[in-house]
Amino acid sequence: MTYHSDIVRQEWLGKIYGPLRNRMLGSMDEIVATSSQYVESSPVLSKAEFASRLHVIPLGIDEKTYTASADENIFRRIGLAVEEPFFLFLGVIRYYKGLQILLRSAAQVRARIVIAGSGPDGEALRRLADSLGVKSVIFSGQVQEEEKIALLRRCRALVLPSNLRSEAYGMALVEGAMFGKPMISCEIGTGTSFVNLHEKTGLVVRPESPEELACAMNRLLDDIGLADRYGQAARQRYETVLSGEAMGRAYMQLYQGILSK
Repeated sequence: MTYHSDIVRQEWLGKIYGPLRNRMLGSMDEIVATSSQYVESSPVLSKAEFASRLHVIPLGIDEKTYTASADENIFRRIGLAVEEPFFLFLGVIRYYKGLQILLRSAAQVRARIVIAGSGPDGEALRRLADSLGVKSVIFSGQVQEEEKIALLRRCRALVLPSNLRSEAYGMALVEGAMFGKPMISCEIGTGTSFVNLHEKTGLVVRPESPEELACAMNRLLDDIGLADRYGQAARQRYETVLSGEAMGRAYMQLYQGILSK
């Protein structure tokens, strides 16, 4: 059984679901977590009774499923000049993505920030941007696959400011690593700090800190060499740990071990 996330927000549901979850986990031959960081922070996975059956297999992405073409028209549509540096958030706009912190950091960042995606908190986020008078943030709305490729190729770095443990892993970070981009994320005790290694593939800052988030973005903006080194390391980490092939090999080894018992 692969265990991806605890119940974080719906505490009442966790109390009802807990006994069933524990019984199910207890019946498994092996349990897979998606990062060692999540194991350490999870009140469920960190239980001693599961330790001997617990394995970590990161979630990966198969690069071959991505199109090779990119729609550069996205930059004209959202008003970004050619070669203008920008930072990219990519994903569903939800309560735990920390985008309110990103908006509050924007005034201190010397570059544009593109928020690509839609979601249940989208309108509230736009209202917050208006109330803050933020002019450097671009809401692109939902983007097509070719548009997303263009944004990933051109951005200075991928920013995932998620501030709550509901962000169990951060697949957008894996996409950033796949495209050889440095990453900026927050330390929330989950897989985000497994995908993005601090000062190796990018920068990890405290959650709820617009100042630290802005400082990290400006650091990668000012030091192109550093951003390139982090991006190269991110791509290497993708190839060795976060690719679809790496994930497939790890699961195959686990399944073969179970069948050989």
